[in-house]
Amino acid sequence: MPDECWRGELARTIRTETDLAARVRLDEREREGIRSAGERYPWRITPYYAGLMDPDDPACPIRRQAIPAPEELHDPLGTRDPIGEEPRSPAPNLIRLYRDRVAWCVTAACPVNCRFCFRKRLVASPDAGDYSAAARREALEYIARTPEIRDVLVTGGDPLMLPDETIADILGSLRAIGHVEIVRIGTRTPVTLPQRITPELCAVLEQHHPLWINTHFNHPKELAPEAVAACARLAAAGIPLGNQSVLLKGINDDVPTMLALVQGLVKVRVRPYYLFQCHLAPGTAHFRTPVETGLAIVSALRGSTTGFAVPTYVVDTPRGKVALSPQTIVERTPDAVVLRCPDGSTWTEPNPR
Repeated sequence: MPDECWRGELARTIRTETDLAARVRLDEREREGIRSAGERYPWRITPYYAGLMDPDDPACPIRRQAIPAPEELHDPLGTRDPIGEEPRSPAPNLIRLYRDRVAWCVTAACPVNCRFCFRKRLVASPDAGDYSAAARREALEYIARTPEIRDVLVTGGDPLMLPDETIADILGSLRAIGHVEIVRIGTRTPVTLPQRITPELCAVLEQHHPLWINTHFNHPKELAPEAVAACARLAAAGIPLGNQSVLLKGINDDVPTMLALVQGLVKVRVRPYYLFQCHLAPGTAHFRTPVETGLAIVSALRGSTTGFAVPTYVVDTPRGKVALSPQTIVERTPDAVVLRCPDGSTWTEPNPR
């Protein structure tokens, strides 16, 4: 029955303006976005996530994260592959930015196509990747013959969109590689499709410890009872939970909202991990804030809540993640910040005021 529940939710996924208009009162800007940006960058919304939307407020933080906006077509800084993953892919869907760890994109599918996604290229192009069993074997063979790899992040898309048996096969295959010490899963299903976190799935996951999961709550409104229950099921399976938020203009770029989010996460045993500066992905200019906004928010959080509730504020660059602090900002210009990267080099990140 639980399996039928989440699959039934996916079967009712909202994909048309008409179906969405039956749930919320779309304004003209949203309708224009669906008809224009929605054609270039596909969109889909689960009925559950649509149910979190304020039906009368176009500024609702849930609506803005999921409904296409016309601004997505006007982004001069947008980059198809903003952190340079494609040149660092030694095997199908495998990304190796660091010596000791890899990210493995096992699917391009997600319950909801978030408008700020930095891997928009995966859903925008039908031929963006081969996710067959043969491609998985090739990726696993690379990991197995590369003893430096001790940490594998299973990501996508959203890996929990795969059937339980496929997830069990992926995790079991990684666990059979002696030098793989840690396996992590990156997923937004507890936020957008909490029905997917079934007892059966949790039984599969808890067979493959040490297993870590990072999920992706961006706003306190997403901490709905169903999402909280999903996180509780994962925690009960012995899985440490972290959260990776994206700093989004008009959604969570103020101290009261972020404070409510991190305190709400800790309350349900999810530790705030990263707060990402919004990537330079195509069509995300209207979501981006200056880095000074993020620095101010994190500084305010440090004086307002428990220390482990304060996420690390980072910029994800092609040279690795840079934790933002005054010490990592080498220089400011009117339109950019120069950052000191983990390898000692510098990276110029556009930062329009």
